Amino acid sequence: MCGIWALFGLDTQPLTCICDNFDKISHRGPEAFKIEFDNRVKNGYLGFHRLAIVDGLYGMQPMRVHKYPHLFLLCNGEIYNWAKLQKQHDFEHETKCDVEVIAHMYFYAGADYVARSLDGVFAFCLMDILKRRILIARDPYGVRPLFRLRSNDGQLVISSESKGLMAMSKRINGKWTLEPFPPGHYEQYEILPDGRTKLIETCCYHKPGDRPYFHTYVPSNALVSNDIQGNIRKLLSAAVEKRLMADRRIGCLLSGGLDSSLVAALLVKHAKEYNLPYKIQTFAIGMGDGPDIVAARQVADYIGTEHHEIIFTQQDVIDVLDKVIYSLETYDITTIRASIGMYLISRYIKQNTETTVIFSGEGADELAQGYIYFRDAPNAIDAHNESLRLLQDIYLYDGLRADRTTSAFSLELRVPFLDLQFTHYYLSLDPDSRQPQGGIEKHLLRSAFDGTGLLPDNILWRHKEAFSDGVASIKKSLFQIIQEIVEDRVANEDLENANTKYLHCTPRTKEAFYYRNVFESHYKGQAESFVPYFWMPRWVKGVTDPSARFIKHYAANDEENRVTI
Repeated sequence: MCGIWALFGLDTQPLTCICDNFDKISHRGPEAFKIEFDNRVKNGYLGFHRLAIVDGLYGMQPMRVHKYPHLFLLCNGEIYNWAKLQKQHDFEHETKCDVEVIAHMYFYAGADYVARSLDGVFAFCLMDILKRRILIARDPYGVRPLFRLRSNDGQLVISSESKGLMAMSKRINGKWTLEPFPPGHYEQYEILPDGRTKLIETCCYHKPGDRPYFHTYVPSNALVSNDIQGNIRKLLSAAVEKRLMADRRIGCLLSGGLDSSLVAALLVKHAKEYNLPYKIQTFAIGMGDGPDIVAARQVADYIGTEHHEIIFTQQDVIDVLDKVIYSLETYDITTIRASIGMYLISRYIKQNTETTVIFSGEGADELAQGYIYFRDAPNAIDAHNESLRLLQDIYLYDGLRADRTTSAFSLELRVPFLDLQFTHYYLSLDPDSRQPQGGIEKHLLRSAFDGTGLLPDNILWRHKEAFSDGVASIKKSLFQIIQEIVEDRVANEDLENANTKYLHCTPRTKEAFYYRNVFESHYKGQAESFVPYFWMPRWVKGVTDPSARFIKHYAANDEENRVTI
């Protein structure tokens, strides 16, 4: 994980502009930074904040290799098939860094082939001085973030987070737009003689569910056509295994729910096979003995991890709420609620351990229909299409939450459920088989591991909690705590006038109004481009709050289910 930043075409006080913006993303790479300028490109600057995960000696960026010194590479990512690509094309690698393969692939195969060939997560900017081209690309699910600011007269700036661009509006000439770079896309720009840019190509190279173009980690002949559950186990296991690539200590977030428990169990299994010289650490958070804390403790004991429990209080929520919104760069209600615990747990990991690479279970709910509202889907095709929509937009909601809360404390996130080969296979299965069965979400995923002994049965089949209930004490949920906090910070009159102050995604509650106010204090004018809509459950009548606690099927509404997991 790192922070990338690049500026092209600004001819007025560029160094002042760099100072005002580049340092805003230093948390993504606190170990080293570098800004590079080459006079062959007028007014072009490349900046990099590094968190060393692989090849701490030679992995600094902008990366250049002797064979083609005209190429400059910035990349925030991990390329899991770099060694296969190196062997396939007989590349001569100068470093042990996986991202070096991007420069080789570009030189030998051209811009179109590069992004399609990568099995991994990435956001990169490659500058070709000889051809006077810039290539920018982002991974298919947007696991690694990227923002792009463009003016109508060819000025171009990119940054891993928008906070590294907000002060640019004072420097850019003419009209400009700031927006997330779309996942699964690449763009090519021509570098004009004055250093400004001209967009010459934009391409969507991958959509959720597409077959991967690259040579897959698990060969197709290793899958058995009539053993769907076996194939699911094999592909998810491989997705975890390939993400072991790291020179830093690896850990795992563990809520005690299905998704994080599967990832943690598979991680421990592979760590033993690879003889990692340390015990995997797992991390759970809650307020006292909430449901998640209890379940995570059981899983940690079962799989044998070095387990950490982080207990937080109402005062902790009060102290970090505004910081969370700044880190997230969103005002979406459910995203902020779910980020509080993840922000606090990331802070604990940074301050108390040497773990730097963090596995988590993001993506499973979107892929495997884990949200409770999927029970109300009209039919299997509608449910399938909803999965595709959620995956397409995950970079704006759960994916954003997972990245920003961990990167705020210089941790690198890894999400096996968003593996391209795994998601392609899972989405290709019969839509009927992927729907909730007998009132149980993610039934197919659960049944694939049933009887394997990987997890205790009560964890494998545990009902889904709303996050605000899962981390909370039985006496008071996080949802209630937040309502009490915002009640004191928003006047009734302010909420009544919300429809004139905020036309897009108008706040309907004091909580939403407060989030929007804090967001606008940092990211004024970006409400529509950053949050196209509030995340809400579908097919549910009479529900105006995104929390699962308001859906009739929610099992945690039953006090007995809630405390005896």
